[in-house]
Amino acid sequence: MKPVLALVGRPNVGKSTLFNRLTKSRDAIVADFAGLTRDRHYGNGKQGRQEFIVIDTGGFEPDASSGIYKEMAKQTQQAVAEADMVIFVVDARGGLSAQDHDIAKYLRKIGKPCLLVANKAEGMLEGIQLTEFYELGLGEVIAISAAHGQGTRGLVELAFESLNLPDEPDETEEDPSVIKLAVAGRPNVGKSTLINTLKGKRAAKTGDEAGVTKLEQRITLADDFYLYDTPGVLWPRIIVEQSGFNLAASGAIGVNAFDEEVVALELLNYLIPNYPQAITERYKVQDVASHTDETLLEAIARQRGAIQSGGRVNTTKAAEIVIHDFRSAALGRLTLETPAEFAIWLAEGKKADAERAQRKKPAPPKKDTQRR
Repeated sequence: MKPVLALVGRPNVGKSTLFNRLTKSRDAIVADFAGLTRDRHYGNGKQGRQEFIVIDTGGFEPDASSGIYKEMAKQTQQAVAEADMVIFVVDARGGLSAQDHDIAKYLRKIGKPCLLVANKAEGMLEGIQLTEFYELGLGEVIAISAAHGQGTRGLVELAFESLNLPDEPDETEEDPSVIKLAVAGRPNVGKSTLINTLKGKRAAKTGDEAGVTKLEQRITLADDFYLYDTPGVLWPRIIVEQSGFNLAASGAIGVNAFDEEVVALELLNYLIPNYPQAITERYKVQDVASHTDETLLEAIARQRGAIQSGGRVNTTKAAEIVIHDFRSAALGRLTLETPAEFAIWLAEGKKADAERAQRKKPAPPKKDTQRR
């Protein structure tokens, strides 16, 4: 079974940024003010061969007794109950607070395995500036920068080591008595609402439009019974992933099929070696070939003024700019795939499909070799 990591901490310490980093997505909304995340949010991550589930939570106030903060506390407590490992995130630059002490007291009381993580620690001297966090009594302080990706891989490895996970997870060794039920269907038919009804409370996100659920969410009904809320199944299925990104970039696929920032990154990844001059002329970014897709998106954000308070780049806005410029031909007349490239991608897609189908085939029955 996939291990579950729950991110907890007071508001605006970077939990959602860390969630996006661990899940390699941008599904959690981030901003420079507190209280943006209110419900718990599930995502899938993978490091090496080990898959895991991450739960993002709102700002945690264990003693909240009323209003939205009480509901946020309930969501966080539920996430902690479901987790195999709690990652307690504090703000390395903001320093230790009374609320950090309250959260640490709660975590020590419940006795759940916990890692103390000091986020926003880029450029800081760990031995001097992080000493105060040892007052929380939760052991070693792990310094990371979720925004820059510093230390996050080591954090996950440390979490796995603490959980004593097998080196090569084997699905066949899972407890056969555990019931895992996936709720599937096309978008906006009420899958999440059904799960909330079965659970008896709001556990899965719902909305009046399709695409609210973007990743698998695990909902615990009992110790041996899990419900999995899934995104809507769209048809036709895209087996040529690169063509899927290209269709999304051109607007031929709806906005809920792919994450917009991922589409923009895939588009830039193709344009860097093939159309560097178009990027330079449109966005005044020099030496395009030296950029990765991510650094180029950040450079475009700066050039176009997509800056949040505190000087952080707004990559979501930058992605919208890039996709709009491509669709409106502001970047020029560009070709994203040739017939030869599509033929290669199609062959790879069909091969992957065949391999998946082969893995799903039941194993042939063993021959009886005993003599009669």
